Amino acid sequence: MTAVLGAGAVALGAVAFGGLSGSAGAAEPNLVRNAGFESGLSGWTCSAGSGTTVSSPVHGGTAALKAAPAGGDNAKCTQTVAVQPDSQYQLSAWVQGSYVYLGASGTGTTDVSTWTPGTSGWQQLRTSFTTGPDTTSVTVHTHGWYGQSAYHVDDVLLTGPGGDPGEPDPEPPAAPGAPTVGAATSSSVTLNWNAVDGATGYTVYRDGARALSTQGTSATVTGLAAATSYEFRVSAVNGAGESAKSAPVTATTRPRGDDGGAPDTGVPEHALTGYWQNFDNGARVQKLREVQDQYDIIAVSFADSTASAGEITFNLDPALGYSSVQEFKDDIAAKQAEGRKVILSVGGEKGNVIVNDSASAARFADSAHRLMREYGFDGVDIDLEHGINSTWLTQALRSLSAKAGPSMVLTMAPQTIDMQSTSTEYFKLALNVKDILTVVNMHYYNSGSMMGCDNKVYSQGSVDFLTALACIQLEGGLDPSQVGLGTPASTRGAGSGYVDPSVVNAALDCLARGTNCGSFKPARTYPGIRGAMTWSTNWDALNGNRWSDTVGPHVHALP
Repeated sequence: MTAVLGAGAVALGAVAFGGLSGSAGAAEPNLVRNAGFESGLSGWTCSAGSGTTVSSPVHGGTAALKAAPAGGDNAKCTQTVAVQPDSQYQLSAWVQGSYVYLGASGTGTTDVSTWTPGTSGWQQLRTSFTTGPDTTSVTVHTHGWYGQSAYHVDDVLLTGPGGDPGEPDPEPPAAPGAPTVGAATSSSVTLNWNAVDGATGYTVYRDGARALSTQGTSATVTGLAAATSYEFRVSAVNGAGESAKSAPVTATTRPRGDDGGAPDTGVPEHALTGYWQNFDNGARVQKLREVQDQYDIIAVSFADSTASAGEITFNLDPALGYSSVQEFKDDIAAKQAEGRKVILSVGGEKGNVIVNDSASAARFADSAHRLMREYGFDGVDIDLEHGINSTWLTQALRSLSAKAGPSMVLTMAPQTIDMQSTSTEYFKLALNVKDILTVVNMHYYNSGSMMGCDNKVYSQGSVDFLTALACIQLEGGLDPSQVGLGTPASTRGAGSGYVDPSVVNAALDCLARGTNCGSFKPARTYPGIRGAMTWSTNWDALNGNRWSDTVGPHVHALP
């Protein structure tokens, strides 16, 4: 973070020395709507539901913005404003807190940003910009910094020539259709809705009160009472304002203790997952039949994408020494006869499968099902590391499940930043398909520091990093049986984040039994936690099977 902030400081210095000269004067009207947040967040959209309005502290009037960053979200709040081309503008705002940024993007020339490293009282940030020859709107934004405390903003001011008089005034978007109810737990409900043209964000209402804001078309409302019915509505927002609310939908949370765990797919109650490499990168080359016996789920890595968006295929690497594809298929069948599940992993560091509309979702489901039938795979693993669209990938996985049947194994392997909040696309996907989801084995490596469920930042490579980040998933709506700990099998298996297998066992004990914890100890135990995962069975073999020989028996002996 130091290098990034240092770069921001240079930019700030350039603004200060460059001055704020321009034709816009203080007497000109403010182009920002709801600049003092007196009308809540009307006109503003905040990432990951991070923003709200408060009555204290305020700089002027009776309200101010409060936005809370997370480990994977900087709490960015935006408003799009109509401007004129080739014109000068001045932008300012009063801010309070650590690492608060103010800027404008889409200027058509040089986008600007200024920031303060921290202040206990109100401080005014100022910057200026000139629009390009074709620019008719800019996006004003403010944000904090990842893992830092909440910041406050009030009295945002943008002065300069008003929007192009030849263009009609912008209008609020139309109301969304009634949302549909996805997965429900004893304390949360997931909602999905269709996108609205011209909307830059959406607001979810619970029993008439604002519950959260999001830029996506799904959201998980948490903090609900068990076995209770709630009414939900959704509105669409853009720079011109907020739409009418949608028609209502009613959802009922599950009874306490009945959170609808992982489906029964024949995977053991406590399971070890290992990724098997369909390539040679210096680890031990294995045929599938040589995968260590401790592994209950073997994820064949990886499927390949085709020229058609969403479609996947599989190409057996000749470097593995198979005499034929049939020999590989026979190995799959032999492992399954031993009680193992063999699934096809989609993605990885270099794999990029795009599912972003109904056509690509259908191609994904059709091609994945075809590979399951051709090779005998028990299911799929989602390890997409280049961003996902939870709405369309949900559709793809539900379509695949309908084709494959209830025995399909579905696992996921997100990065730590993907599971910091229930508003991230990966977390939304997991909750959307909770009723068909086997386990989420998050990568606790190649990460850097991240926020735990106690809002403290933890460094990777420790028992606290494993337990405090797992707690986010365990308390965010996933059943314990759907949570696993993913770590490298050796120091060569990942760029960073390796922990000794004994640390993995200690973290499992902490979560399942409340013992062997570090400085973080969860408020309750999760004896049903699924287990652990490693990258990879090949690196494990090269390291003398130390990871699977240490973690495997411990996982299988969990309560």
